[in-house]
Amino acid sequence: MVSAQDHRVHGMGTALEAPTWPAITAAEAEAILARFPAAGAMTALRWHSPRPFSAAALVETEGGAFLLKRHHRQVRTAAALAAEHAFMAHLRSAGLSVPEVMLTDECCGATENGDWTYELHRSAPGLDLYRDRPSWTPFVSHRHAHEAGAALARLHLAARGFDAGPRGDYPLVASFTILPAPDPLAAAQAYVAARPALAAFLAGKSWHEELARLFAALGADLSPQLVRQPTLWTHGDWHPSNLLWSQEREDEGTVVTTFDFGLAAQTCALHDLATAIERTAIPWLEPDHAPADAQAALALLSGYHTVLPLSREDVATTIALLPLVHIEFALSEVDYFAGILADPDQAALAWHGYLIGHADWFLSPAGQDFLAQIRNGAHAHKEARP
Repeated sequence: MVSAQDHRVHGMGTALEAPTWPAITAAEAEAILARFPAAGAMTALRWHSPRPFSAAALVETEGGAFLLKRHHRQVRTAAALAAEHAFMAHLRSAGLSVPEVMLTDECCGATENGDWTYELHRSAPGLDLYRDRPSWTPFVSHRHAHEAGAALARLHLAARGFDAGPRGDYPLVASFTILPAPDPLAAAQAYVAARPALAAFLAGKSWHEELARLFAALGADLSPQLVRQPTLWTHGDWHPSNLLWSQEREDEGTVVTTFDFGLAAQTCALHDLATAIERTAIPWLEPDHAPADAQAALALLSGYHTVLPLSREDVATTIALLPLVHIEFALSEVDYFAGILADPDQAALAWHGYLIGHADWFLSPAGQDFLAQIRNGAHAHKEARP
């Protein structure tokens, strides 16, 4: 058994921090596993996840290996997880490898106990090569970026036909209501007004002016492009540490399994694609931002194109989305820190450092050069194709 006492998690930078949510103990795991008949009794607790927004542990039982995940009920209730689990089931039925959600003795995909909500996933095939890396760090190779792009396209194909509506106003969800709106600033005001903790945090700040500036500088004519996109349930958090691989070598292997659908919601395919690029081609966690990797972005686009061909307009829309694609999740993070955690310092970091800072980087010479390299590289690739 591993100890939960010295457990540390990924913070907003590169350093490990004490967890907001305490690590799952062996006694706790044993008690919860008893509610999942197919799991059987626990034989070992092997590892605690360093992800910060929930607690998770790898457990071994008489029935196999599983990931036990615990959320605070203000973050996820069993009902809130139902749509996420239904999406995963749809993907599995379409042939995509995603973890199997185990059922409780009441045939539910999650169980609640006091302030906590638990879910149990059977371990899926593949090597967890990025397990100990912070979430928003780059792929180790352009080959991995290419394969991840192809895997994302396969997920989008499998997602077709899943007809659930929008997920709801849950915290930490990558929703898609602001950028497609005819008036993004009005949509942002509605988003904030629906979340009292977020509204209270922003009260007295010049947030209207900040967002208006970003929308004017980076979102001109974006709404009409997005309105034409078919809605689709998407992963919402496509980065290396949510993928399992077939080979250990960085220049070989393919994506075997996709997991962690906690941010999944109804958006559109290009929103998911832009999110994947924004989170993996720009080293946000490095001090002073190490150079962004336009070739990694192009590799991801190229891999996607091998499965789902991208038109010139698709590529242009994806590039136009990049500077603002993080807006709604960033607002959701601010709401999470300001409301559920009552941590104004972290909320301020999410607002200034994440929401405003990431968008402003795209207005910098480095950000503009990054976008131009992708635009030119994608154009050259199109011209070279017979």
